[in-house]
Amino acid sequence: MPLALRQPPLFEPSLAACYTGPLANFSPPLVGGMPLLEAFKATRWRDINWLKQDLARFSSQYPNGDSRAVVSLWSKWHFSALTVPTLTANLLLNRDLPVGLDDVQVIFNENGATARLWLPHEGSPLTTNDPLERFATLIEQHWAPLIEQLAAISGAAQRVFWSNAGGYLDFYINALAEHPLANEAALEAAKALLETRTLPNGKRNPLFQPVRYFTPKGSEEVKRVRKLCCLRYLLDEFDVCGTCPLEGCDLQARKRAKQTTG
Repeated sequence: MPLALRQPPLFEPSLAACYTGPLANFSPPLVGGMPLLEAFKATRWRDINWLKQDLARFSSQYPNGDSRAVVSLWSKWHFSALTVPTLTANLLLNRDLPVGLDDVQVIFNENGATARLWLPHEGSPLTTNDPLERFATLIEQHWAPLIEQLAAISGAAQRVFWSNAGGYLDFYINALAEHPLANEAALEAAKALLETRTLPNGKRNPLFQPVRYFTPKGSEEVKRVRKLCCLRYLLDEFDVCGTCPLEGCDLQARKRAKQTTG
């Protein structure tokens, strides 16, 4: 059946109807029908040359920027745009969105960062509370192949990109816990994903504890800190982010060291 004639399965409530409360400032993905002209298939990112080309517009904002930092920054935009609808469907509606690279289409903003997604349908019902199974589409069909490519292009370690992805999972899981449609069993499964140290195959879970929470001495405020730095500080346009594990280090000294060894 032609793409324009396909109709997404009817679900109630719809994904878009969930964008209230903690999601009120976000735009839901486009679902079904004909994708916008500016949308493109994410499956082309399986070709590293296509991905390099798609990163070029974003990278042009930082002409002398460290490639590791630039690509990491781009990934944060993309992972955020991807994580919000995926978690919304998963934690509120018990649905698995079709966010694999071979299904989703991407819409960039004027700077070449992911602004919105197009999905072929509203997702499939989830019938398990196993953390890895609930997020298999997101992790195995999108993040894993894309992160491998991003690491190859930028020279940054894959763990940097997994940390970016995990940081958004942690943040939005906590945000969606406040949504009136939040499913407690689904929330617990999502939290368990971030607390699972090893995968069934014995390999390290790259999403294990991406952030930590602690109360600094002499303060009553709980601080949220990433386990790994996103490398943003390597760009002259930025300081460290608010959750940087390197806060308090001498940024100028680190930049000088980078220039000396670069």
